[in-house]
Amino acid sequence: MKSVCFQVVLLFYSPLQVLAVENVNFGVHVENQTGVRDGLSRKHHRVYQLYSRTSGKHIQVLGKKITAMGEDGDKYAQLVVEADTFGSQVRIRGKETNYYLCMNRKGKLMGKKDSSVNGGCIFIEIMLENNYTAWMSARYVGWYIGFTKRGRPRRGPNTLPNQRDVHFMKRFPPGEQPDLQPCSFTTVSKRSKRVQQTSTAPPPLQ
Repeated sequence: MKSVCFQVVLLFYSPLQVLAVENVNFGVHVENQTGVRDGLSRKHHRVYQLYSRTSGKHIQVLGKKITAMGEDGDKYAQLVVEADTFGSQVRIRGKETNYYLCMNRKGKLMGKKDSSVNGGCIFIEIMLENNYTAWMSARYVGWYIGFTKRGRPRRGPNTLPNQRDVHFMKRFPPGEQPDLQPCSFTTVSKRSKRVQQTSTAPPPLQ
């Protein structure tokens, strides 16, 4: 019986003991989990337009060709951002062409029909302090999706996170808005301890 109690106490205090250990880098654990495919959670797919800060237009996946000259509402500028990992790793697919935006070993952006050929089609979404988003290659760390003022792709080795060329803004296509669910609040009465559900809807007329 004493051994059982000791195991229970040890199980209870083990998280505290872990937190008390010095020089434990929990960032390493998070970074490792970011690259692991999540087979339990529902895959998150969202349609965006990626507005280029440099060209003033949107990324287009025209098939094998990638540009940043799409107008607002252009069918080739509607991109499906697929996220199925613990962290922020995503794949970007053209909704119209079903080609994935990928980067080869030379840092060139291109469209590919199959994103599972190599890791060049997986990018890490990075939120910047200026509220723009950057997309870094998960395979070629330090190489980013970038475009010139004329909407031409920049090669990965010629990009830096502080360059305007790699800054993008996610926009919903015209007429589409995010799914906003109505908010509800739960209150607990101190006297009865009963849970009451409160909504924003007005009470029924008597």
